[in-house]
Amino acid sequence: MVEARRAPQGRTGGKLLADALVAQGVTHAFCVPGESYLDLLDGLYSVRNRLQLVTCRFEAGAVHMAEAYGKLTGKPGVAIVTRGPGACHAAIGVHVAFQDSTPLVLLVGQIPVEETDRESFQEVDYRQMFGPLAKWVTQIDDEKRIPELMAHAFDVATSGRPGPVVVAISEEMQKRLAAVPDIGPAEVLPPNPAPEALPRLMQMLAGAQRPLAVLGGSRWTAQGKADIRDWLLANDLPVSVAFRRMGLFDGTSPNYVGDLGVGADAGLVGKAKESDLIIAIGTRIGEPVSQGYTLLDMAGATPIVHVYPDQAEIGRVYRPALGIVSEVNAFAAAAKAAGAVKKPGWSAWTKELRALRVAQAVPPEYEGPLNLASALQALEKELPKDTIFTTDAGNFATWPNRFMHFGEKQDFLGPTNGAMGYAVPAAIGAKITHPERAVIGFVGDGGFLMTGQEIATAFHHSVNPVILVFNNQMYGTIRMYQERTYPHRVSGTALTNPDFAKFIEAFGGHGEIVERTEELVPAVKRALASGKPALVEVRTNPEQVTNRATIADLRAQAAKAAGGTPTPETAKASRTPAPRRTGPRAR
Repeated sequence: MVEARRAPQGRTGGKLLADALVAQGVTHAFCVPGESYLDLLDGLYSVRNRLQLVTCRFEAGAVHMAEAYGKLTGKPGVAIVTRGPGACHAAIGVHVAFQDSTPLVLLVGQIPVEETDRESFQEVDYRQMFGPLAKWVTQIDDEKRIPELMAHAFDVATSGRPGPVVVAISEEMQKRLAAVPDIGPAEVLPPNPAPEALPRLMQMLAGAQRPLAVLGGSRWTAQGKADIRDWLLANDLPVSVAFRRMGLFDGTSPNYVGDLGVGADAGLVGKAKESDLIIAIGTRIGEPVSQGYTLLDMAGATPIVHVYPDQAEIGRVYRPALGIVSEVNAFAAAAKAAGAVKKPGWSAWTKELRALRVAQAVPPEYEGPLNLASALQALEKELPKDTIFTTDAGNFATWPNRFMHFGEKQDFLGPTNGAMGYAVPAAIGAKITHPERAVIGFVGDGGFLMTGQEIATAFHHSVNPVILVFNNQMYGTIRMYQERTYPHRVSGTALTNPDFAKFIEAFGGHGEIVERTEELVPAVKRALASGKPALVEVRTNPEQVTNRATIADLRAQAAKAAGGTPTPETAKASRTPAPRRTGPRAR
């Protein structure tokens, strides 16, 4: 009698990895496929009813989408890329997640272990490569350790200061079998403020005359934002937000005084320097918020209460008068319970700062048929109250920051590390995360042509963000600095662009061109109503290189700084020639 052949015991490493993602509650993973993780792809096929695999066109775009998911949900976004070039392309997204404190897990295919240190095909030591960019980097060579190491990766991504974790998965490990159980998420209570923290904070607040709150950080919940709002309003505190964190506080509130970041209002910066108590909640008080580390005295001349989930960040640059180690939502609940200071003495101060914010948001008269400030303010009145906004890096981004008022139920996603190419994939990731909400992406012409091809992912997965491309046919931020430092010596910053509306029409999407103030609102409304991925090309005046200065202004300032006086002829000659455009088309 022939003995029946026994089936192999256990699961392949690829299946274990897929099941580990499901065990951690992952519902979406963003990838560019590669041969180094074919077995993981096969494992993901078996869980396709529980985990949506989003196929992207470029690794940086895939990680940006995952990072946007992490920002919106507070759960680690997951991206999967192949070894070597795929990992290198993905690195910028890891850096975004690191500086933005966004939970993220990146899986990277790896060479077979026995080929290590031979400079094998596409070999990279990911511990060295990603070491400075991630909270933790590991490599799984033993399939039996997959559940353990994957669970720890998710723990690290969400603990303390959230951030990215990189997990390399060796190729042959994914093929081998192991009989090990899955490991689910750890039930960990968040760090709460010490018992004496809130009484001491309230005592310091009661003695202040010119306090200022600064909100920042990640993983805020709706309840946490509501709790901190209630406490801030109960104490009539002026509230600013850190760089690209406009979604943390209602911009229409009488207590909102503006954002402290790149392009911040000089009036707000000046008042922040006059403050006698800074309450920094969730923000690291990094370079953009501190205006290049010039806003505050590092030794603590201005008292700072610094609330942060990771003690290592408290006092790292600025010595606080009081450091409170707490997860932001836990602090918000404790602050709300602490109540309000009796008879606060800073109501006039709050009104003064609010008046500055209101004044700087008034649209100036700009030359040309398109007043972008007025157009954006008209647009904000027409958008849904729960719109998600994404933004790229560049001077164009200071326009919505300055002139728009983001509401309490709206989200605003932007790269605090200044990564160009973020907005389009982030908008797609946001729409995949919340398909029921309107998503508007703001991007410059330079940034769009870095990752704009990811719009193909929106078509492939049937989501319809609306992308606004601000086209001035230059790298505007660098041109601004160029004119300040080397006026009239334009080098490397001019661009030649396609007809962006035709670009998206080639995919079957909805395209529009806007050249006048009154055209923006109808164009965006048509784009939203189209039900398709849509792009609105906003052709801006290249001379108006910032919302506060023209190129002629910058050249005049440079001449004055050099001791010269620009003549009317020089000022006239400084005008930027109108760039070559494709002709406008009726819509």
